[in-house]
Formats: sequence, C-alpha cells, structure tokens
Amino acid sequence: MAALSLPIDVLRGIYLGLLAGILPALVAFSFGFLFRYVTGLSIPAFGVVVLGVALAGVNGGLMAFTDASITQNTNATVLITALVVVLMLALYSHGTGDKLGATLPRRLSFSKLREQTLSSDVVELVGARGQVRPRVVGQVRDMEGYPALPAGVRESIRSVDWTFPADLSLPDLEDRFEDRLRSEFDLQEVDVSIDDQARATVVAAPPASGVSRRVPSGKRAVSVDAIVPTGVARGDEVTLRSPDGAVVGTVVSAKSGKAGPEARSVANEGSDTATTDGGTEEATPAPDPVAPTTAGGFGRLTVAVDRPQAATLLAATDVTLVVTARGTRREYELVALLRRTGQRMKRLTIGSGGPLHDTTIGDANVREAYHVAILAVRHDDEWHIAPRGDAALSGGDELFVAGTRSDIAAFEEAVA
Repeated sequence: MAALSLPIDVLRGIYLGLLAGILPALVAFSFGFLFRYVTGLSIPAFGVVVLGVALAGVNGGLMAFTDASITQNTNATVLITALVVVLMLALYSHGTGDKLGATLPRRLSFSKLREQTLSSDVVELVGARGQVRPRVVGQVRDMEGYPALPAGVRESIRSVDWTFPADLSLPDLEDRFEDRLRSEFDLQEVDVSIDDQARATVVAAPPASGVSRRVPSGKRAVSVDAIVPTGVARGDEVTLRSPDGAVVGTVVSAKSGKAGPEARSVANEGSDTATTDGGTEEATPAPDPVAPTTAGGFGRLTVAVDRPQAATLLAATDVTLVVTARGTRREYELVALLRRTGQRMKRLTIGSGGPLHDTTIGDANVREAYHVAILAVRHDDEWHIAPRGDAALSGGDELFVAGTRSDIAAFEEAVA
C-alpha cells in the first residue's frame, strides 16, 4: 500500500500546487513585468519566488522545506510536491513577465502594435543586419476588378527567391516586396501580406498595357536592331547614331540576342502589339519576366523619342547604340549616408489642432522635444529648405524630417 500511496500523493500535491499557485503566479508575473517595464532592470527572481511561496499559504517561504510541521507531517509528500509546483509557477511567471517588460514598446499605439517583427527562426545570419527570404505560399490570387494573371507570370511570382534586410518591420517588408514585384513583373496593382514566418500571400493584377504604358506623352516608341551592351535596363538614356544623325531616347524595352535566360526582355511585357510611326505592327512574344537588364550581344531595342526623330530612326539601316552616362546622383549619396548612421528621412503632413498647428519651429522646440530635424517645410504652397526657427507651421503643411526610425514614428503620431 505504501508503494501505491506515493504516486497518489505526488498527484495530489501537483493538483494542490496548481490551485494554490494561481495567485502567486499572477503576482510574480506582475512584479517581473512592471519592474522591468518601468525601470528597465530585472527584479531578483529569488525574492519574487519567496514571496510567491509565502502567498500560497506556506509560512516562511522557501524555509518551509525545513519546517518540521511539513517534513514530518503525514501528508509531507503532498505538501512538498505542492510547494515545488508553486515555486516553479512563480519562477516561470516572473521570467515571462520580465521578458514581456523588456520587449513591450514604452510608447504604445496602433501603429506600433502593427509593426510586428519576423520570427528569429526565418532570419539568416548574414552580415550585421541579417536577411530574410519571404516565400510565396498558396496560389497567387487575381485582384478583383482586374483581368486574370497569365499562367506564366503567376508561376514566376510563386518561384521568386529574393532577400531583404531582417530588421524591417512587417509593413516595411510588405512594401519592399510589393515594389519589387511591380518592378520585376510590371504589375498594375499588387497587394502582399507577410506573417512572422515570412510566408507571403500575393494578390496581383496584370499590366494594363505594355510598351505604351511606359512611353511618355508626346513621345513615340521605335524599335531598332543594334549591338546591345551588357546591363541595359528600362529607363536608361541612350544615343542612337546613324548616317542620318544622332537621336537621343529613353529605353522602354530591350532584348539582347545572347542565348540563355539572361537574354530575356527587360520590359517584362505580356503579349503586346507596338505600333510605330511607320505604321507597321509587330507582335512581340510574351517572355518570362526574369532579368531586369540585358546580357549583351546583338538584339532589339525599343526607345521613346520625339516625333520628328522617330522618322529618322525608321529610315535608318545601320544604327550604333551608345549608353549615356547620367553621372553621380548626390541626393542619393545623402540618403545613403543618413541610413548608414541609423537615420531615416520621411515626408509628413501636419494635422490641424496638433502641437505644431499655428506655431513656429522654434516655439515648438522640435529638435529637443522630438529628437528630429526638419529639413524642409512646405508652407502656403512654397517649399523652404533648411528652415530657421522662426519658420511658421500650420495644419496641412508638409515636412521633410530626419531622425531615427522610432523618433520619426513618435513625431508623426504627435503632429498628426
């Protein structure tokens, strides 16, 4: 009978410990969370556990393990088991509360709650920031109100393998993924939802048109055969030289003649028909949208040029292609320098009735109060670069501000 009574006493002790440990567990969780959240320091776990055991009705806290009234009691096994259960519950609750207090944002808002982060299980430890590879799960669904996606484009979207910085919030990661899909597949609309396991669901609409969508108003698209250098992309400025003169245009589509997947068109078009000023129509095949640049070799180039220059190109029989250098974009260097130092730049709108309504930059004490710098202000439909402290602000004005991601988010909420 003694051998059978031990497991029963242990089970009774676990049951009693769970009942008696609910209140101590809540107290331990509250102490751990509040102390860490308010002060940023961890309260000693031993003190919280002792308090929890005492709250369970065991006088002396952990000293009850040496209390003769417990160790020599006929129900000693039940009591000691219950005591251990209470101790473990209090210890676990304290650790959970301390962890939550360390990770919960000090300033709660709907936007902060939306900014979830990725699970560490899907982050690849590459470089200082790490990287993540979102994968498209399920079927790529058609967007309501738009035509269906071509089957080839749908499969290409499902097979994408792109990497992004792992320190992005989920909304930022979704925006990056959407921009990449629009660029690579020339989609008219796309909506991406990514969970904390980097699983992406995609709803997309096909392009409304092909080359015609990328030809600026007043321009004409003309296709020519020429030696195409490696790396030509849509949007590049080129000079086409022929015996009749030189013509400057912008690339809207390019395809090199080199064999292999790199030779596919950078236009990422569907099966479109392009009409030039010469009146001829060419039905271009629907290549898979794979490469954003050409691979080099003899190929075909479609450029947007002025109407008078279109006739010159159509009459030319021998065309030489020269890619025009754009030089260094200093404004992008500034943005890159800001990002390297942990700073970001964002465009915001001042809300009416907020702390910046009907005041000046100096009176609002923006830099000291919000830790951001105002780079430009649009007031009364006029932009003021590097505004002084007496620059007026009012509801509806637009600002370009620089600061850390968290400071800009807090400033945006305050002025909105």
